[in-house]
Amino acid sequence: MPLVSFLLFVFVTSFTPGPNNIMAMLFANKYGFKRTLKFCFGVGAGFFLIMILSSYFNLLLKNFIPKIELIMTILAALYMLYLASKIIKSKNNEKDDDGDKNNRFLSGMLLQFINPKGILYGITAVSTFIIPYYTSNTSLLFFSLFLAFIGFLSTMSWSMFGSLFQRFLTKYSRQFNIIMALLLVYSAISILVG
Repeated sequence: MPLVSFLLFVFVTSFTPGPNNIMAMLFANKYGFKRTLKFCFGVGAGFFLIMILSSYFNLLLKNFIPKIELIMTILAALYMLYLASKIIKSKNNEKDDDGDKNNRFLSGMLLQFINPKGILYGITAVSTFIIPYYTSNTSLLFFSLFLAFIGFLSTMSWSMFGSLFQRFLTKYSRQFNIIMALLLVYSAISILVG
């Protein structure tokens, strides 16, 4: 497994702005860090389910269509390049969303099933970095827990630094986006040549 590329992909995809992180930041700004924890735990639980489903979906594809591995690797690299271009072009948009004040855990969990970034992240990470090297149930469970934990850490950090991080992204959004995009381009190239 190209470990550096895997970790770069996981870091960049998990910690860049997306529905989970933006919602966590907004909840923390409005309701405080403690009241946002339920949302973060919900994101982690939902993300774990998405990772498990992605793992077995990819394993099913690999077992039934062995020649799909090269195609999946190329598609994953293209997706990472697409993400890099979206990150470079993105602007720091703020949305005011009250969300579900009473059941943030369920809101965070259900968000994962309509979050295209999370679903594509799961399919890409598993098909590119995990399934080619590990296929046992134990390893799929371990990697799903690991990826869910990283997702949980990213929403926690966006929550914890809500207003501070928001100001930083507003001030340095262009530089941050360029660095994140370049890291994704590196990951995409390394999986194609590695």
